[in-house]
Amino acid sequence: MESSGASPCRHSAESSFDDLLPEYYRSRENSGADVRIFTSGGPPVLAHSSILASVSPVFENYMERFRRNGRLERIPIMGVPREPVLVFLRFAYTSRFEEEEMKKYGFHLLVLAHAFSLPTLKRACIRALAESLTVANVVDVMQLARLCDAPHLYLKCLKLIAKDFSGVAATEGWRFLQNNDPWLELEILQYLSESESREKRRVRKREEERVYLQLSEAMEALFHICTEGCKTIGPYEKDLMGSHGGSGGNDGGVCRFSTCKHVERLIRHFASCERRVRGGCSNCKRMWQLLQLHSFVCDEPESCRVPLCSVGVGPWPDI
Repeated sequence: MESSGASPCRHSAESSFDDLLPEYYRSRENSGADVRIFTSGGPPVLAHSSILASVSPVFENYMERFRRNGRLERIPIMGVPREPVLVFLRFAYTSRFEEEEMKKYGFHLLVLAHAFSLPTLKRACIRALAESLTVANVVDVMQLARLCDAPHLYLKCLKLIAKDFSGVAATEGWRFLQNNDPWLELEILQYLSESESREKRRVRKREEERVYLQLSEAMEALFHICTEGCKTIGPYEKDLMGSHGGSGGNDGGVCRFSTCKHVERLIRHFASCERRVRGGCSNCKRMWQLLQLHSFVCDEPESCRVPLCSVGVGPWPDI
């Protein structure tokens, strides 16, 4: 048996309902029960008004009316089978439930816990139902979560539906929802649309960040080539690799800028391209945009070694 704070205690499946109730409750003749609870099947269940009133404000309101009448009263819990009602009453008496019973009667117990204001049992039911969510039962659980004011469970259902909508749409629960609850269907479809929009925004933002990173690296590589030189390209006064046996600005090793080789190709192409017709060559235009971007952010244009930085780079000219 385990217990922690306000959480309900669990016990093994070997314990029976009667074993967990006080001795005076097990004896019908001497129990002092003054309330009969009627369910959808089986004989009525005897209970004690004082105990029920102490754990539930809803039961307490019932008992106020019973005391004025001065006789044994009945509480109808119709629409719920007798077995989950017995589990519910055992929890009211002992704050205990069995894991197997929670899995079996979770739907009914959540309804009872919500209707009779037992928040500890309600939290346990929500947790159990959330752990057992599947594509087959998610629509039913979602409808129940909405009726029983369980927003955390409701949101988890929405996320599962968004994750595998094609599977959910093939279930009997979804077809029933379409025929009987169009407002909930509309709410789900709106959530799916918003989820898709959010995913598109995330993808677009990641792409923008990727492009920004590439541009930043390209500008660093451009500045590196124009000031330090790299292998076979750089300022005319630099002793580069392949020129008089020099090694270049990076001593012949691998350049620390991953985009340096690509920028070098753009520079060489830009210097020799003969396709400067109206609209320009796409590679030349990329090189021009890189020079333009550098000139916008450069802090020392007068002394900068990057071409055209000192005079400023305007829009791509129509040549």
